[in-house]
Amino acid sequence: MRKILLILSLTLFTFLQVAAQKFDLQGNRGARGIMPENTIPGMLRALQLGVTTLSMNVAISKDKQVVLSQEPYFNHEFSTTPDGKAITFKDQKNYNIYKMDYAEVKKFDVGNKVHSRFPYQEKIDAYKPLLEETIDAVEAYVKKNKLPKPNYSIEVKTIPKGDNEFHPEPAEFVELLIEVVNKKKIANRFTLQSFDVRVLQYVHQVYPKAKTGLLVDEKIDFEVNIAELGFKPTVYGPYAVLVGKGLVDRCHEAGVKIIPWTVNSVKDMKYLINLGVDGVVTDYPNIYNKALE
Repeated sequence: MRKILLILSLTLFTFLQVAAQKFDLQGNRGARGIMPENTIPGMLRALQLGVTTLSMNVAISKDKQVVLSQEPYFNHEFSTTPDGKAITFKDQKNYNIYKMDYAEVKKFDVGNKVHSRFPYQEKIDAYKPLLEETIDAVEAYVKKNKLPKPNYSIEVKTIPKGDNEFHPEPAEFVELLIEVVNKKKIANRFTLQSFDVRVLQYVHQVYPKAKTGLLVDEKIDFEVNIAELGFKPTVYGPYAVLVGKGLVDRCHEAGVKIIPWTVNSVKDMKYLINLGVDGVVTDYPNIYNKALE
């Protein structure tokens, strides 16, 4: 009897291991809940916590450098000027990254100001790094620590009225990003995601083998969104509250992975895992193991 129980236990353990390996745990902006977002220390902490994919956002500087940043400006919630002054909500868009050379961008601190929505973030000196140096740091870290190489899910955040004011037009933005991806030889581990269908359509047309992710934040039918896009993306990334079993099934029937964002509680993560999603994007990768219990 003990032998049978042992065999069953080992079988279950193996099954859970395989399931965990297939599940895509994505650290949002690194590990935003506990570390400054879109920084190298944040990405390395996410790796320590076992993420399979590093989810990040990029902006473009005046001198055409690809920089890690959610917004194309310095967010007042966690940024301070080079002389240590706070940035107000009213003034934040005046600190436009697209109007600054990267040497100036790097002087701003994004790691010491207490983030009101993420008060448990570790406070450290931090700056917005180049995508190129971030990849270098990540690849060196996993090699040194004998960890699996991560995937990179990189969001291009553009809107038509922001073209040539806060960012380049989609084609130029994509080309600058792809140049770095190819230079660093991570194309096979890279997904380009965006809310802006213009970006994804350009990628699909010019780089048809590239993996793409359509981000969605409104309650519009899956089929309608795919029809507007004009092709099936690799990943469908809806806001987590929009996800139910029907949407999961429709994505899988279409051969599209579904990875919702941003899933920040054990309860919600368990619910979505049980629905059969292919992964989750979370600010707290440290809660994943609890969600499996």
